[in-house]
Amino acid sequence: MTWPSAAHRARTQQGSALVDFALVAVVLVPLFFGVLQLGLMWHVKTTLTSAASEGARFGAAYNRSYAEGATRTSQVIAEVFGADFHDAVTASESSIRGQPVVAVSVEAEVPVIAFWGPTTTVTVESHAIKEFLP
Repeated sequence: MTWPSAAHRARTQQGSALVDFALVAVVLVPLFFGVLQLGLMWHVKTTLTSAASEGARFGAAYNRSYAEGATRTSQVIAEVFGADFHDAVTASESSIRGQPVVAVSVEAEVPVIAFWGPTTTVTVESHAIKEFLP
């Protein structure tokens, strides 16, 4: 049995795919999880903003209170994320430029690493002009 010469061994590509994969994976795996995390954060923030807006409009409707707006916001969040999603919903009546408004604020903890791990706080707020009969 003869062993291949050093020149022949240097020219073969055997095993190079594994090395290439390892080098590319070091860059692509963190990039993939970073994009996944950004998508998760964006989804949570836009959903919370939408829920706060709906709750503010609900609470600002004629013959309703701001507390009903907070309840509606909590219901929408529970429908989307489930009842075990940790959030704090507050509502209040205030005025902006002399107009009475209902303000709904939502503060929620969002996981930093996909769906587990440490969390970061996301806060959103929405306003709606209170409706009155003339």
